[in-house]
Amino acid sequence: MNRSMTFVVLLTSFVSVANLTSIDSAWDDAHATFYGDISGGETMQGACGYGDLFKEGYGLETAALSTALFNNGQTCGACFEILCVNSQWCKPKAGSIRITATNFCPPNYAEPIQYHWCNPPNKHFDLSMKMFTSIAEYRGGIVPVKFRRVMCQKSGGVRFEIKGNPYFIMVLVYNVGGAGDVNSVAIKGDNSNWISMQRNWGQIWHTGVRLVGQKISFVIRTSDGRSVTFYNVAPESWTFGQTFEGSSNL
Repeated sequence: MNRSMTFVVLLTSFVSVANLTSIDSAWDDAHATFYGDISGGETMQGACGYGDLFKEGYGLETAALSTALFNNGQTCGACFEILCVNSQWCKPKAGSIRITATNFCPPNYAEPIQYHWCNPPNKHFDLSMKMFTSIAEYRGGIVPVKFRRVMCQKSGGVRFEIKGNPYFIMVLVYNVGGAGDVNSVAIKGDNSNWISMQRNWGQIWHTGVRLVGQKISFVIRTSDGRSVTFYNVAPESWTFGQTFEGSSNL
């Protein structure tokens, strides 16, 4: 049996025992590199608007996505299963890893072509070092991978961090299960109608409607069409900079 046939057999075997909650059974091709150090350097706010990834529950199980996957921030919060393939640097029997998209790996047109991994149309994951070295040897640097979208498994409820000022409210939505990537948000005060929020950047949403002094409710919808309503998440006394947790998740 040649090497390519061996891989097909192994991958087929792997898929047969994979978590059946996957939202995309088809595997696609990409490459992966890593950033930071083994302790998780550079895990602060990136292009998705998330803050301290440890405090927000994402930890090191994260990745920055190339332009082809990032989709102008609309993929922020989505989860992926990644498997190292066809490289001498893949760790034997390492299995797969699961990560959440939390940042953007920007194109680099200035460097030599061998450093253009995040340039369009390449599909690329820039992993934390811990996640990269879970599936490949450190000295490999960059490896080919197979990947697919999977359902996100998050602990606790969906969280809403309220920022901005009385005239321009911004809300970071995070810790979202299910599809993970939120594509619409509506907000409501107890004295207002439902208001569609606009995507500011990443998973930060905004509105110019004044809601200070009102209880706040939210409706979020993810890319798979599922929606959840969170009533009275924030009390009348809420202030900017506070985070509130919904009673459920997707």
